[in-house]
Amino acid sequence: MSKIIFSAFQIKQLETNPNVSKVSERSITYHPDFKLKAVKEYLKNKEPMQIFLENGFDLSIIGKENPNQCLKRWRKLYKEIGESAFHTERRGKGSTGRPSSKQSTPEVELKKAQARIAFLEAELDFLKKLDELERQAFQKKS
Repeated sequence: MSKIIFSAFQIKQLETNPNVSKVSERSITYHPDFKLKAVKEYLKNKEPMQIFLENGFDLSIIGKENPNQCLKRWRKLYKEIGESAFHTERRGKGSTGRPSSKQSTPEVELKKAQARIAFLEAELDFLKKLDELERQAFQKKS
């Protein structure tokens, strides 16, 4: 995470850039198309700072090292995964972890679905019991 903390004015200024998806006090999320464009321009021997300047970024706000760090990270992703690396989210809740290298058979999928159903049914039973206990505790207080 960046040591830079953006002011409200700087956040508004960064949000006006079409190459930015979102901005918080401490981070900038760049648009996937910009990332891909930046990597391709870098591979054509453009300097990271020049790429960012040409795309409307103020280096006094984002920091002079940010373009180098971003392009280093993006080049690695581009090399490992390709263009799709910038258009799919691989972090957080939306991520399913490392993709399986095996093909699932219908039997395996059925077992997974049955296990999930059993888990959800147990969770529902637990919540019903918890709700009943809370109701009983509330009635005793009244």
